[in-house]
Amino acid sequence: MADMADIAVISGSASDAAITEKVKKVLEENKVSYDDQIISAHRDPDKLDSYIKKSKAKVFIAIAGLSAALPGVIASKTDKPVIGVPVSGTLNGLDALLAIAQMPKGVPVACVGVDNGENAAYLAVRILNLLKK
Repeated sequence: MADMADIAVISGSASDAAITEKVKKVLEENKVSYDDQIISAHRDPDKLDSYIKKSKAKVFIAIAGLSAALPGVIASKTDKPVIGVPVSGTLNGLDALLAIAQMPKGVPVACVGVDNGENAAYLAVRILNLLKK
């Protein structure tokens, strides 16, 4: 783990790599440090919990499709900003979009458009800029 990374980019599956690459490209263009992990909220809940607790990241970007539980699980375990990126799947990403956007009160997750990793990265950069002021 990159202990000093400003942003943690976590995808739920290796199949989300195309979206993760979009996020990383924008972060690199903006010279923002990040740590990139593949951790499933369903298959590796203990690993995810440990990662979140140890991470020094200021913002989490969670990339997930299908049930898209990852952003909500992360938000339930940290008080840091979480940005969810829904990934298109069998329902063109509508299932993931709704899962991320419909978080219960007290578990806030920002949600960008389906497959829009770039906007997640731009939002994270803006959040970091506010934290520096």
